[in-house]
Amino acid sequence: MPPKKKESDKSDDKPNGSVHPEAHQYQAGDSTHRDIDAWKHREPYRVHENDENFDVKWKGSCHCGKVKYQLSREKPLASKYCHCTTCQRLHGSPFQHAAIFHKSDINFTHGHHDLGWYDPTNKDVSHHLPCKVSCAYCRAPIMDEGRNMILLFPPLIEGINSKKGREAFRATCHMFYPQRVVDFEGDGRVKWEKLDNQSNILDDEGNVLVKYEEGMSADDMDKKKRKKLEMDEDDRVKKLKGSNKEAKV
Repeated sequence: MPPKKKESDKSDDKPNGSVHPEAHQYQAGDSTHRDIDAWKHREPYRVHENDENFDVKWKGSCHCGKVKYQLSREKPLASKYCHCTTCQRLHGSPFQHAAIFHKSDINFTHGHHDLGWYDPTNKDVSHHLPCKVSCAYCRAPIMDEGRNMILLFPPLIEGINSKKGREAFRATCHMFYPQRVVDFEGDGRVKWEKLDNQSNILDDEGNVLVKYEEGMSADDMDKKKRKKLEMDEDDRVKKLKGSNKEAKV
């Protein structure tokens, strides 16, 4: 929970009576069950020392520059577009582009004390995983911190708009595609009804292409998808040949 306000702090009230958010004022909330400074010594927030040979591949920062970080991995473990309404509303954008990294792959070089948390499940600003992490000053979203991984937002990375950046962080799939507000027809990326490898595969128009069955592996889903596409292509060719014959008659 946030610290109790003193009488002298009343001037900091917003018109609606809420308190101006401050960086890390909620790190000891009831939902964290951690010491107030424990987060500083755990990944992804632990600062890597110079003698740790942190191999820098990419650098990134928030809009105001108060928060800066480095990445030690050339390519993310995965890169995805999420179309869920939660991401849409929290980012104020049609979808979220998320790149997955290990928590040990990031090193905050500046301003990790200027980070703020938001728990979208409980809709409060406690550090309860999974949570949203942003700059407490400019409010730029930095990443999602999960229980085991982080989902970093590529637009904050230096050089992301270069050919190298686009190739390294190229998204391979769409998640929660039925909730989209923009279409992605013909982009060649797998479109999932919900989470990837845990839901139905859809076509560009949102129709079920491959139905997910409990226990199916990603390879099984891919094989079924390829088979379905081949069957659809065969049907298309047959119809085309049939229409050509009718035209000749």
